[in-house]
Amino acid sequence: MRWKKLESIEGLEEVVKLSETQPVLLFKHSTRCGVSRMALSGLEKDWKDEDEQKIAPYFLDLLNHRDVSNEIAKRFGVEHESPQALVIRNGKCSYFSNHADIEHAAILAEIK
Repeated sequence: MRWKKLESIEGLEEVVKLSETQPVLLFKHSTRCGVSRMALSGLEKDWKDEDEQKIAPYFLDLLNHRDVSNEIAKRFGVEHESPQALVIRNGKCSYFSNHADIEHAAILAEIK
């Protein structure tokens, strides 16, 4: 899985713009959380190279970029959680899941 790093509000603007032409996966990760590590490992284990043709994966280290995480919560009306996966389509959050509910199959089902 080739994550693109999301590290700024400007980067979030680029993600929103990209979402107009391709769905985007935002994965909010806490490097201090075992549940977050498990969710990340599960996504990466199930991810296939061809998935990147369907959805662009972006990774946010929320401990180092909490301002971006807060902007995501505000902009998309999704309360902050960690870990958290959001699908952004046409500038809006069309799907999100938290903690152990983060599943590769559910994310791909959302973008079909």
